[in-house]
Amino acid sequence: MPTLIPAPTRVTAAGNKPKLIDEYVGRVNTKTGELSVAHMRSPGGWVEPGQTPEFREMTVVLKGHLRVEHKGGALDVRGGQAVVTEPGEWVRYSTPGEEGAEYIAICFPAFSPDTVHRDT
Repeated sequence: MPTLIPAPTRVTAAGNKPKLIDEYVGRVNTKTGELSVAHMRSPGGWVEPGQTPEFREMTVVLKGHLRVEHKGGALDVRGGQAVVTEPGEWVRYSTPGEEGAEYIAICFPAFSPDTVHRDT
C-alpha cells in the first residue's frame, strides 16, 4: 500500500547564512536509511563547508544558480539542470548569485551528519 508523507521535516543546515532544508524522505522524517529526498532553498551568498560524503548525491536545480566546487574546478548548475556527485569525492556547494537557488537533493544512501565528513 502506498504511504502518504503528509509533510516534510525542517532540518538544520550548515553554512554562513540561513538555508531552508525540508526533508521529505530520509533519516529524520521517515526513518529511511536507503535514500533521502530534500527540498533546499539557499539565499544569495550562501556557502557551506567542503565535504567528502560517503553517499552519492543527485541535485536538480529548480530555480537560480548552484555552484559545486570540486578538486578539478567548479560547475555552475542552473535552473533546469542537474549534477551528480559520487561518494568519496570532495565538493563544496554555494549559491553565489543574488537570486540564490531552489533545488531538490537526493542522497543514496540517505544523508547523515555522520557520513557527510565536512571540512573543519
